[in-house]
Amino acid sequence: MLKPREVAELLGVRTTTIARWAREGKLSPLRTPGGHRRYSRTAVRELLATDPECDTERQRMVEDAVRLYGQGWSIRQVADRFECSYGAMRRILMGRVRVRNRSGTYPTTE
Repeated sequence: MLKPREVAELLGVRTTTIARWAREGKLSPLRTPGGHRRYSRTAVRELLATDPECDTERQRMVEDAVRLYGQGWSIRQVADRFECSYGAMRRILMGRVRVRNRSGTYPTTE
């Protein structure tokens, strides 16, 4: 069972998008005794296979993240903006742009 934040990170969307999809019936949450939403991995895989909107939203988020990082935002600031973990955002950015080191400079490749 996955928490909404974990599902959001897997799909590359915000947790508010996961909540909206649950209201719309795209994802069916199970409720814990405390009332928290949990999602099965199977349901998440099925959504990925059937919903092209998921890819569109992820692509839009990636483009926005790359743009913000290019404007000088730190990885942590971009990750906070899109409500995902630092590590997930770093992986997203590393696949698309040259990532700065902690001092704000680009590492030299020799």
